[in-house]
Amino acid sequence: MVRDRAGRLAAAGWSVLAAALVWGALVLPSSVAQLTWVSLVSLPLTLLVGLAVLIVVPRVARPAVAMTLGALLALVVVLKALDIGFSVVADRRFHVYYDLTNLVRGYEVLSGWAGPGWAVLAVVASVVATLLLAALLVLAMARLARLVTVHRTRAVVVLLVGTLAGGTLAATGAQVAGEPVTSRATAQLVHDHVADGVNDYRDEGVFAEAIATDPVAARAGSLRGLAGKDVLVVFVESYGRAALRDPELAKGVTPVLTAGEQSLGEVGFTARSAWLTSPTFGAGSWLAHASLQSGLWVDSDRRHDQLLSSDRLTLTRAFDDAGWRTSFVQPAVQEQWPQGQAFYGFDELYAADDLDYRGPPLGWGGVPDQYTLSWFQREVLSQGDGPVMAEIDLVTSHNPWPQPPPQVPWEGVGDGSVYACMPGCADEGDDDVRSRYAASIGYSLESVISFVVEHPDPDLVVLLVGDHQPWGHVAGEEAGHDVPVSLITGDPAVRDAMAWWLWTPGLVPQEQSPQWRMDIVRDHFLRAFSTPPAVGHDPFGQLSGTSTPPVTTGSPSGAKSAHESRGR
Repeated sequence: MVRDRAGRLAAAGWSVLAAALVWGALVLPSSVAQLTWVSLVSLPLTLLVGLAVLIVVPRVARPAVAMTLGALLALVVVLKALDIGFSVVADRRFHVYYDLTNLVRGYEVLSGWAGPGWAVLAVVASVVATLLLAALLVLAMARLARLVTVHRTRAVVVLLVGTLAGGTLAATGAQVAGEPVTSRATAQLVHDHVADGVNDYRDEGVFAEAIATDPVAARAGSLRGLAGKDVLVVFVESYGRAALRDPELAKGVTPVLTAGEQSLGEVGFTARSAWLTSPTFGAGSWLAHASLQSGLWVDSDRRHDQLLSSDRLTLTRAFDDAGWRTSFVQPAVQEQWPQGQAFYGFDELYAADDLDYRGPPLGWGGVPDQYTLSWFQREVLSQGDGPVMAEIDLVTSHNPWPQPPPQVPWEGVGDGSVYACMPGCADEGDDDVRSRYAASIGYSLESVISFVVEHPDPDLVVLLVGDHQPWGHVAGEEAGHDVPVSLITGDPAVRDAMAWWLWTPGLVPQEQSPQWRMDIVRDHFLRAFSTPPAVGHDPFGQLSGTSTPPVTTGSPSGAKSAHESRGR
């Protein structure tokens, strides 16, 4: 008698555990923003659908159907986990169509951050956890199928009561703590990913048409508004709006810019600033670079690959065609890039090995920003005849944001060996990632400002721009995709030519500063300097810096697709 009672209790316990496991898998949301206690105890309407399927199918097929449902539910949980991860890191959902390569990049970042051993361990742990999850959910669904078989009448009653209650609660919009008490998380996830797949598939044709439509290219002219100028497009890694608007982060960044404005003024330079909306968040710098250079919204690797195989006019190629010596300086790149050279049209690519850095690796990119700029001044700007146009990618502020080195006198930078015995860098310093982020951004910005002040060439023009916001755990919730942009020049004629942009004075964009999408920069740059405009208006009559981002796949917040909004 006692043994039978213990057996029944154990069986009941396993049944409750199986139901709880399936329940939890169904109500688990796909973003951190929705991960609340209400969401975890809400009634999953999809559970009622699954129960109906188990009741309806013939008894002989029920075990196989249950195992299939368990495997599919495991796949759904994996997709939810990927969505949660991407919502934190990239502020968007995972896209099956093109994000598999980003999983590989994630492994590479983790390997560089924590070491290959930890990266391999993380991959193994993920695979084991996935297999274990699949096994548990298959067993749980098999257990529920057995209960339906043994207690079919009770199962029908539960289905009817649950359907009536769930339908009523959903129809009336019943809420607890401002959140619905019924969950459609799994159904919504399936809908979103199917819609993403369809849109991603169709997007190739949409983007091909956008690439071919380029009215500004035919009117780019000779860029004579910048004749004789050295023009540098300097991307600062992870320099996002949060660095200036988050009070805690701004304490380490804004003073650098404020002091920099004064230093620039002392040598005859001024700055105008605004906001740009980046097509990416937390990572994917190449998408921002391609958007700014091409005048197209490049918000996915698939779009990026498609763009690089085209002959779309880039900002670099426009300068090259107009007679500038053009180059890319990319300390994080380890080898030559023929596809990029064919597309962007630069004369020279200076990758990591070309910079002849002899110091210790500092951070993810290895090369300190001040050294990169020092090398560029010595080996590119000071060499040869004619003006230079260059894109320079600064990477000291790349995650995981190690403590940056201090600034050194420019004449002492040399081959970088000065950094070998320097305290307060590498893994030393503050353990708080947000403090390290602010310090690294401050270092990168100070390096650029000091570079201009140290070499105050009146024919130097610098477009200083962030590529994207830092990861969500640094930028904070609802951070958006805006990044600062500043144009630094010592020539009043350049300021007059861009006056119709309405950018505000200084290196710190204000709340009233214009907010453009990043893909507008190329067109406005060509419009401003190809045909000298009358001050205060758009010479082409097409100022669109406040336009609404289009509906595109993989779009970030502030530029999301119609079916991919915050709070998804």
